[in-house]
Amino acid sequence: MTKEPIGQKDVKPDAGSLEKSVRDASKGGLPPVEAWDPPFCGDLDMEIRRDGTWFYQGTPIGRKSLVRLFSTILVRKGDAYFLVTPVEKVGIRVEDAPFVAVDFTREGPDLVFETNVGDTVRADADHPIRVVRDPQTDEPAPYILVRRNLEALIDRKSFYRLVEIGETGRHAGGDWFGLRSGGTFFPVIPAAELG
Repeated sequence: MTKEPIGQKDVKPDAGSLEKSVRDASKGGLPPVEAWDPPFCGDLDMEIRRDGTWFYQGTPIGRKSLVRLFSTILVRKGDAYFLVTPVEKVGIRVEDAPFVAVDFTREGPDLVFETNVGDTVRADADHPIRVVRDPQTDEPAPYILVRRNLEALIDRKSFYRLVEIGETGRHAGGDWFGLRSGGTFFPVIPAAELG
């Protein structure tokens, strides 16, 4: 009897097989997910909520080391998110951004953020800060690019601290209130709207 190849419809992906595959493939640091092109094996009942909590089959994943491990194999294609290993790719749901920036420090003129999954990222031209305003409530939602087109939602307490150290600068021919880091100015709101 021959075993069906990975990726066939009757093979159901699960968190345990993903964990084993990525542990086998990782040699410290971030796995080389860009080099992996495994077949799509279906969707996994896994979701990352807006607050950064990872759920598997409706239950929060309590092991931080497992969440960190899964976060290292997360990729985004368009608006879809996948966990990839050398042998399988599974779809997961992400409510907003996959990570949350839970704190930041100033290092000289730069802003260095820490995420809920242990990434550290310096805001600069390669890791921009952007702010999206809700069209109905006008509430700002700030993000920073962490890695491989994956963003972190900057948590509310950190955003309030950022606003306290913001400055006025030029952007797109106008005056904006924003943040400066890594030699780059990141606009938050037109200065005229500050009142």
